[in-house]
Amino acid sequence: MKNVLEYLERSAARDPDKVAFADVNEEITYAQLLQRAKEIGSALAKRFPVRTPIPIYREKSVDTICLVFGAVYAGCYYVMLDLRHPKARIEQILATLETDVVVTDARQASRLSRMELDVTLLDVEELDAAVDEERLAQIRAAHLDIDPLYGIFTSGSTGKPKGVLIAHRSVIDFIDVFTETFAIDEQAVIGNQAPWDFDVSVKDIYSTICSGATMQIIPKAYFSMPTKLLDFLCEREVTTLIWAVSALCILSTLKGFDYRVPTHLKKVMFSGEIMPMKQLQIWHSVLPEVTYVNLYGPTEITCNCTYHIVCEQDLQRGMLPIGRPFPNERILLLDEDDREIIKPNVKGEICVSGTAVGLGYLNNQEQSDRVFVQNPLNSRWQERIYRTGDIGYLDEEGLLFFSGRRDFQIKHMGHRIELSDIECALTAIDGVARSCCLYEQEHILAFYEGEGERRELLRELKKTLPAFMLPDQFLQMERFPLTKNGKVDRMALKEYWEVNKG
Repeated sequence: MKNVLEYLERSAARDPDKVAFADVNEEITYAQLLQRAKEIGSALAKRFPVRTPIPIYREKSVDTICLVFGAVYAGCYYVMLDLRHPKARIEQILATLETDVVVTDARQASRLSRMELDVTLLDVEELDAAVDEERLAQIRAAHLDIDPLYGIFTSGSTGKPKGVLIAHRSVIDFIDVFTETFAIDEQAVIGNQAPWDFDVSVKDIYSTICSGATMQIIPKAYFSMPTKLLDFLCEREVTTLIWAVSALCILSTLKGFDYRVPTHLKKVMFSGEIMPMKQLQIWHSVLPEVTYVNLYGPTEITCNCTYHIVCEQDLQRGMLPIGRPFPNERILLLDEDDREIIKPNVKGEICVSGTAVGLGYLNNQEQSDRVFVQNPLNSRWQERIYRTGDIGYLDEEGLLFFSGRRDFQIKHMGHRIELSDIECALTAIDGVARSCCLYEQEHILAFYEGEGERRELLRELKKTLPAFMLPDQFLQMERFPLTKNGKVDRMALKEYWEVNKG
């Protein structure tokens, strides 16, 4: 297989009248999706050279998924733009992509026009064209599986966004293993939570077309309305969730299951942050027959590189393991001198090797050379690895645990401290639902959701943490602010502290 479109064509041939994607307004069958994607692809091929980016500025929807696959039929790679991005960030992304054309629709075009961007807006609703099978065949014949499929922009240490490029080959190798490992088949109904400029959505979209499943596109607004979200999951008979941790916690912390239980669920997979054990226990108590999976992996390595299927024993742990690597990937744990760590409970940097490793950062060779590097353990042939910047360790059973980010490691009172260690200890206390720690102006700040009082929290932490790890301040939050990707918004927490510290 050289192109992800083979997934779509295979599923359309097998079950043309089955619903492939649905949103709150419409649905589309595999046959209809195939036809529409080819029409859009034929139109885009007249405007974009092959192997060039097609920026898409639209809400996620059935129409947008047609545009995504149309971009792929045109031999290009797609880049989803966040509708909440300010003008400066969109300009930075387009400059990196070296394009001044954005594909959008009439509604979003007016928003872009108000930004006064120096771009050409291409209305997707005007991309009607007869399918040019000859041109599409020429594009496919010249296509290589190492060509980019999509680009996702992440934050950069310099303040400029970094564009991660992922090839068809990487997605194919990952999705084949992912769907087989978790038995995702044509009976699955996948409830899409993730924004499409976030790599969790890659698992939703391509697991769907690979297996011939159906994907239900959940409106973003429903994640602020637990009853609507639960009604959607129940009425659409969703069986599979591949969500950010914070999205799952919305239902459990707000006691959504007291209203309604989505009994069709069979698989719940989560990633992006450490899953609070209390929240997982709530989910398990309500839906004990569901398979729960902890997934780990950065954007740069095609979604995930390790997984752990939760068992009864795990529910008694303080923290879940991120598990073992998928069969087509290799995990290296390296110390500060690039020596491999094989002893249990010794922390090192998590590095990844395998076909899922991305192509690097677009037009950013310096950043690419910093983290996409030769395996220091292999001097015999070229073997590229990705240095994640994440810290982990192995337990006695060889299971990998995530310990935190290098940039969340602080030096306080002469000691090196992982903020995630404090978060785990805090979340284990009765009266704390979730926690997040920051280090600002030589103060450890502990933000938490729950009813616990500062004096009691400090008393309990003293039982498990040394004095130099105790938070200097406790800030009780009714609800954590979240980024668009469903993670705790640490910058918003910092701003909250700045306003309230006096």
